[in-house]
Amino acid sequence: MALAYDDTNIFARILRGEIPCDKVAENDHALAFRDIRPQAPVHVLVIPKGAYVSFDDFAANASDAEILGFTRLCAQVCMSEGVDLAGGNQGFRAVANTGHHGVQEVPHYHLHIMGGRVMGPMLSRQG
Repeated sequence: MALAYDDTNIFARILRGEIPCDKVAENDHALAFRDIRPQAPVHVLVIPKGAYVSFDDFAANASDAEILGFTRLCAQVCMSEGVDLAGGNQGFRAVANTGHHGVQEVPHYHLHIMGGRVMGPMLSRQG
């Protein structure tokens, strides 16, 4: 079952300025801010400004300009946070949790950019 977009979700409220965030970067199509419960020394969330529930929703339905703006902001965040490979840094992990099996907590597409340390295995080895 697909998640419906809920415009009262925390990210929609951040975009409307109802809840503050620790902004890292912003452009016409996306906003990046620090996660309030960081799981790594660098943990930034990048969200589109449009009402998209998940990565697949965004990839299928966002305009080319939205996809480009979002992607370029992700690159800008990686560079400014010192995790981009082009800058000679050690890399990062980008994660988009989607739906129940992906343990998505907020029904607004968001990409976690995490780095600053070795992130460990991608998934637990449990069945």
